[in-house]
Amino acid sequence: MKSLQKPSGDSDKPGAKLLHNISRDIERDSQKIRDFLIQMLRINSVNSKMGGPGEKERADFLQAFLENEGFKVDRVEAPVSEDRGSTHPSLFTQIQGRDTSRTMWIVSHMDTVPEGSRELWNNDPFDPIFRDGKIFARGASDNGQSLVASLVALKELRDIGEPLPFNVGVSLVADEEFDSKAGIYYLLDQNKFRKKDLVIVEGGSYRGRQISVAEKHLLWIKLTTHGKQVHASHPSNGLNAHKIGMKIALDLDSKLHQKYSRSDPFFDKEHRSTFVITKKDANVGNINTIPGIDAIYMDFRVLPSYSMDSVISFVRSRIKKLESQNKTKIELQIIERQDGGPATAPEAEIVRLVQRAVPSVTKQSTKLVGLSGQTVGNVFREYGYPCVGWGCSEAESTAHQPNEYYTMTNLLMEAKAFSAIPFFA
Repeated sequence: MKSLQKPSGDSDKPGAKLLHNISRDIERDSQKIRDFLIQMLRINSVNSKMGGPGEKERADFLQAFLENEGFKVDRVEAPVSEDRGSTHPSLFTQIQGRDTSRTMWIVSHMDTVPEGSRELWNNDPFDPIFRDGKIFARGASDNGQSLVASLVALKELRDIGEPLPFNVGVSLVADEEFDSKAGIYYLLDQNKFRKKDLVIVEGGSYRGRQISVAEKHLLWIKLTTHGKQVHASHPSNGLNAHKIGMKIALDLDSKLHQKYSRSDPFFDKEHRSTFVITKKDANVGNINTIPGIDAIYMDFRVLPSYSMDSVISFVRSRIKKLESQNKTKIELQIIERQDGGPATAPEAEIVRLVQRAVPSVTKQSTKLVGLSGQTVGNVFREYGYPCVGWGCSEAESTAHQPNEYYTMTNLLMEAKAFSAIPFFA
């Protein structure tokens, strides 16, 4: 993939005055934008599949805001599979352009991950604070900033009154942080997007320098080890499922990294496939009992040049060998699998629009990259929609970390770029 080549000529560029007015308007409203983001982040929207309250209250807040601003909102309620909540709501709103047969959608998500260990936070993760130009809260970076930036852009495009080449819309989706089954998969199956539509999803990079057009495969697995529970003072009488489970996870960590070691500089930061030991279930409730059942989870992010079927087959073969070596039974459960879709072509219209528009705001050149994480962009590509991921972030993202934050400077930059993109058509 090549870095951005500056388009020749000025015929496809909006006037400098229009870009100036967009920037002026958004900067003028910066305090209102900051206050709105803080108000939204006070609403706990941890995904209900992860034990949180879900998106409903945040969706209610955002729908009320949009309708108060005069926008018509299409609310789509996806059924839930878990006990908490009644639905997973997603919101759509748009303004019309000359060509009403297609829409440029800016897609972000309303749900967040849990806060993790609260003692690692310097403030309550659901009571945002603003300090040194940064807003600290769970969801500030992932994905509050792009969500608010998209709303600011939509309002600016309506208020500035310039004719748009096509419809411009905002899609605020549910369930992105888990498996998107009640989010973007459901919405695509309900035909909420059209094949001619242009799609931009979250995909932040430092100062907006990268435009993502591809993503890795994703696989989440659960490894349940069965041993024999006994008193800790007689370990030889039992079979320590916890100890064996740790050995198995470490073995897979080592062997998978060795076997799938190919690098790809297109996937900028994490050049190789990653296989990470993450969560584990509680086993026994006391210290002096050797557990008979133990469960450990792993997160795989695999370069698209590898087959996911081959990775799973290798894991099964290692498990079979380790079962024999440790005289135990190991269950493999696939929690989530999302194969990387085909990369968006560099010549796709949405790629060219973002390549042209972003440098006009950021004053930085851009390059096309693959993304180590995974977004709903991968689902769009799976369904045959060319899309890009773009956004601004700090040099090191704080998404999913304690003391997650986002800077107002980058949020305003995103809003300006989102506002500018249609005028480069």
